[in-house]
Amino acid sequence: MIKVMVVDDSSVVRQLMQELLGATSDIQVVSTASDPIFAMRKMRQEWPDVIVLDIEMPRMDGITFLKQIMALRPTPVIICSTRTDSSAGITMEALAAGAVSIISKPALGVRDFLHDTFDDLANAIRAAAQAHMGHPPAPYTQPAPATAIAAEVRTSKAPPREMLHHQGWMGSLQKHSADVVLDAPRGSDVFCPETARIVAIGASTGGPQALELVLGGLSPHCPGVVVVQHMPERFTHSFAERLHKISQVDVKKAVHLDMVIPGRVLIAPGGMHLVVKRDGVQYYVEVINGPLVSRHKPSVDVLFRSVAKAAGSNAVGIIMTGMGDDGARGLKEMADRGANTYAQDERSSVVFGMPKEAIQLGGVHDVISLENISAVIEQYGLRELK
Repeated sequence: MIKVMVVDDSSVVRQLMQELLGATSDIQVVSTASDPIFAMRKMRQEWPDVIVLDIEMPRMDGITFLKQIMALRPTPVIICSTRTDSSAGITMEALAAGAVSIISKPALGVRDFLHDTFDDLANAIRAAAQAHMGHPPAPYTQPAPATAIAAEVRTSKAPPREMLHHQGWMGSLQKHSADVVLDAPRGSDVFCPETARIVAIGASTGGPQALELVLGGLSPHCPGVVVVQHMPERFTHSFAERLHKISQVDVKKAVHLDMVIPGRVLIAPGGMHLVVKRDGVQYYVEVINGPLVSRHKPSVDVLFRSVAKAAGSNAVGIIMTGMGDDGARGLKEMADRGANTYAQDERSSVVFGMPKEAIQLGGVHDVISLENISAVIEQYGLRELK
């Protein structure tokens, strides 16, 4: 049974969540509170597994409370607030502070909204309950071979499929492969050995915080990096700006025909696929529309497949924390084309779903801790092209 606390100054929201979630067989609302001060008093008596938290509340705002929770006892927190819809900066601050998921509720019609999106809320709670919180950093170590943990991964229980909680993230339940966007790599494709090196990264749940650590550890001389982070369109620009401010590299939301160059990181726009192409020895990106792939847009599978086609053995693929299996097949295609491929390890992942699926599929060469990813990218950039 997943124990949930709802912290919201609206009595309607508290009552409705208690009633709706109480009807499930695996979720129990153990307490509610109208503000963080009351919440903390109740949490001293019974600490919840998951907290559903509003932002604008009396006496203490939700972001301040979130930071206190993460400092005191890291716990999965789902932000459910009207402020997330009107302020992308607030959303980025919440994710940076440790929130595992964001749900934007309307200022009006909240009763109908909660009824209509109840399944999404319940599945967001189930997903959050599996999150691993509060991993201490570790010194750099040699990456562990994927085969060393593959047997354990194959016998462990797979996490539930990730539910996408923002409007515009969830489309048809039909699950498309990357074939609906671009063709699979062919053996006849020819690669220029002098082509520059490129790094492709895919992440979902827990990714915003993880990417802050990774990109913050890169030097301006690192290889060009392309990133898909599952995120709604209205938040992508603020996310890229935040990463740019805390990094030595140039981080920007990808624009159609942007060049992939050393020292630059391109973030896929929400609601669009990011595809890497090659022109001679240079890489550039195309930002294109299309169906959801692996239930996502942007999709990691699409990005990884495009890098497999454009760069082959001159690429590195890294799949990071997140639920579901988006990216697993694309990473296998990169590995089959000679790319070096890595998966973030379970200890440092908020959710081990995406890395786990990639390992199971056999597309991962090495398993690496979050704290080591920057060093691996830097070392790769320093190696001479073969």
